[in-house]
Amino acid sequence: MGTEILAAAPALAAAKTTSHSSSASFLIIIVVIFGLLYFFMIRPQRNRQRQAQQTSRQVGDGARIRTTAGMYGTIISGDDDNVLVEFAPGVQIKMMRKAIMGVVPDDEPDGIRQTVPDMPDDTETPGSSDGRGDFSI
Repeated sequence: MGTEILAAAPALAAAKTTSHSSSASFLIIIVVIFGLLYFFMIRPQRNRQRQAQQTSRQVGDGARIRTTAGMYGTIISGDDDNVLVEFAPGVQIKMMRKAIMGVVPDDEPDGIRQTVPDMPDDTETPGSSDGRGDFSI
């Protein structure tokens, strides 16, 4: 009976070593996955948040802005926490400075990029008297 225990001892030691190495590799895999998630998801999001905060702090009176709700307006006045934004002539709203998403460039005065060139008003589409064109088959 004593020899059977001695013969089984190396097998038990090998099983314990295998269990230890598999748990260590599992831990390494978890750490690597967390590292990848951090560098590809968490870090870029933090950088975007910092940039948005910096933009909202630096914007001044008279700047054309876009809000987080997607509305375009012009800053009339403001302090550290709030700004007064004019969205249309006579329509002014006091809002938090944090709600500023970005500054509209000067080449986009209406906040909308021109993707199709404007056609002159006197140009008429051939085949139609009302300018809609002829779509008959």
